Amino acid sequence: MDRQLIEQIVADVTAQLRKTAVSVSPDSTIPVVVSARHVHLSPEHIEALFGKGYELTKRRDLSQPGQFASNDTVVIAGPNGSLERVRVLGPARKLTQAEISWTDAMKIGLRPPIRESGNIKGSASCTLIGPAGSVSLPEGLIIAQAHIHMSPRDAKNFGVINGEFVTVEVSGERPLTIDKVLIRVSDRYRLEMHIDTDEANAGFIRSGAPGRIVTERTSI
Repeated sequence: MDRQLIEQIVADVTAQLRKTAVSVSPDSTIPVVVSARHVHLSPEHIEALFGKGYELTKRRDLSQPGQFASNDTVVIAGPNGSLERVRVLGPARKLTQAEISWTDAMKIGLRPPIRESGNIKGSASCTLIGPAGSVSLPEGLIIAQAHIHMSPRDAKNFGVINGEFVTVEVSGERPLTIDKVLIRVSDRYRLEMHIDTDEANAGFIRSGAPGRIVTERTSI
């Protein structure tokens, strides 16, 4: 083969490989947090499950400001089984919502949709059982969409906007690329990405693993 032709082919391949390189923001590392199954309760349902006048008691603070894991747990019941000792997170919210993984859902015989937290209209039903009673939810059971919490300043640095979907690569023993990661921007948020236990298990990911937003990827 002609040497000039070989050199041209090498140059073309090199250029294509450069295009496939992931382009990221200079300060693009995002800590990944593995979010296990949990429940958010309205004041009304706290009383229904734990007793009149009951208030959640703090076990430990969570990384997002003002949020905490309580000492309280409930059972999530479906037609084929139940999930025991599901942690209740505080403080109380306007609407009750339960977040589980797809593996959890198969175990109890339910098919919740993948949703952004707070978007529960038309989601799956389930029953919550507490020490003082039970609540049948006509909707409120979801699989949480993988998402990134960030402040407006972080959003500016990353060049993203609230409600945008991005692709994130997570480093580790089994590197994983996660598509459709929702950007959530608020002054109240601390920078971190939340994934569920199924996503974490697929990539051998532990909380604290570094994630990077992919801003450019062109295939050969």
